[in-house]
Amino acid sequence: MQIKWSEFGKRLGQGSGIGELMTDLGEALAQGGDLKMLGGGQPAHIPTVEAVWQRRWRELDEAGELPSVLGNYEPPAGGRAFRESMAAMLRREFAWEVTADNVAVTAGGQTAFFFLFNALAGTMADGRVRKILLPLVPEYIGYTDQSVGSDVFRVVRPRLQKTGLHEFKYTIDFEALEIGPDVAALCVSRPTNPSGNVLLDEEITRLRELAGEHGIPLIIDNAYGAPFPNIIFGEATPVWGEDLIVTMSLSKLGLPGTRTGIVIAHPDLVRALSEMTSVVGLANGNVGQAIVRPLLDSGELLQLANDEMRPFYQRKSQEALAFVREFFPDEINYYVHCSEGALFLWLWFEGLPISSRELYQRCKARGVLIVPGEYFFFGEEQSWSHGRECIRVTFTMDQEIVRDGLRIIAEEVITAYEKI
Repeated sequence: MQIKWSEFGKRLGQGSGIGELMTDLGEALAQGGDLKMLGGGQPAHIPTVEAVWQRRWRELDEAGELPSVLGNYEPPAGGRAFRESMAAMLRREFAWEVTADNVAVTAGGQTAFFFLFNALAGTMADGRVRKILLPLVPEYIGYTDQSVGSDVFRVVRPRLQKTGLHEFKYTIDFEALEIGPDVAALCVSRPTNPSGNVLLDEEITRLRELAGEHGIPLIIDNAYGAPFPNIIFGEATPVWGEDLIVTMSLSKLGLPGTRTGIVIAHPDLVRALSEMTSVVGLANGNVGQAIVRPLLDSGELLQLANDEMRPFYQRKSQEALAFVREFFPDEINYYVHCSEGALFLWLWFEGLPISSRELYQRCKARGVLIVPGEYFFFGEEQSWSHGRECIRVTFTMDQEIVRDGLRIIAEEVITAYEKI
């Protein structure tokens, strides 16, 4: 039988960067062995944090709650008790004026963005095509193929500043940021995946003002950010208002297997997301909501994020940077983006004579998985040579795995330059 694919089937089922990334990640973790998994966004297994999840599982069992958690459907918007606890925490800790009606649960943050992008952009009822504007690329690989129709992204190339001998930073080029009538929403991740860039409060304020002038929402992806897991190494104020759509996730807390995403938005959008969930998946998973809800009420979840997760990942970042300095010689034109948050180092090899995809293949042949930079540049910016000179490296694995992986990457990069 020869399958004839629809546009949907071609776009979502015939290969993607995120598909390749997650396949490599899943197979590597399942097989074990010597493969050094420095690609993917797998959170670290932090003993003090995992002890809390184990405790919560025992508490659910001892309280006789597991039969309902595992055996009952929740409403498609998420459990009412969880949504109320989430809203109460946001009111108490950050003075956000939200109720449970502002909170939607989805089957992971990836699903939330699939719903949001396709609900807001693409072909409209009057035939117009509207776009999601990404004010700064590189941006999250998982956004790329989210549209069920044509490409829905418009992107703006960042300003690139060398801030040290081997350090650089992206900033939003506001002068190049044009918002026309075809733009449906702005979207940023904070911290930005892949670069670890954290937009300043002033930059967020300016984006809000621009979005407000055009009557469109600003979407802020907080998968790695505040209020949890708060993997931010500086200061960044969590913000919300009815002009914003804010997403969160339990994945980077250390619960990726629960597939629990959270959207804070206007009640009308929350109701629409609930309807989409009912159509696509009937309901969301209960386990993540059940584990976390009492921790929202007690404040323990934010304490875990601030006192355990953030310092843990900041140490891991510093270790990885030290390994980069150890293995990459000064003669190589390498730069690391300022590590301001998230789980990655973003390395730029200026003038790299091979593409980052070729570097990926060479490293993979030596048992090291990385992510090529090309995947993080969308639309017209796919042609920017800078993207072919960058890679993303995850530093969440054990210290020796990260160290040995970076040593091998450095050897392959040095070899590539030597063969010019």
